Amino acid sequence: MTRIFASLAMAGLMAGMMAMPVQAQSTATKVERSMQGGLKTATSGQPAKLQGAMTQSQARRVCQQQMAGTRESKSAIRTKMKFCINEQMQGR
Repeated sequence: MTRIFASLAMAGLMAGMMAMPVQAQSTATKVERSMQGGLKTATSGQPAKLQGAMTQSQARRVCQQQMAGTRESKSAIRTKMKFCINEQMQGR
């Protein structure tokens, strides 16, 4: 019983695939064009600055010096440290 059902389902899928190559091809070209457009958008603009960029350990050290003596909660300091480290690693 399950073999018959599986065979019919497979036959239906194969027939459907044979009937849809034109539509699938046009859909594939649309997807390809949209991906190319997205890639152009992502790669256009200003390149990442590398001047003044630091390693993670260097950035952490600088940010710890900047945060020394602040009277804030640990979670606030942790959040500011993450932001500071990311900024220093990107050279900002």
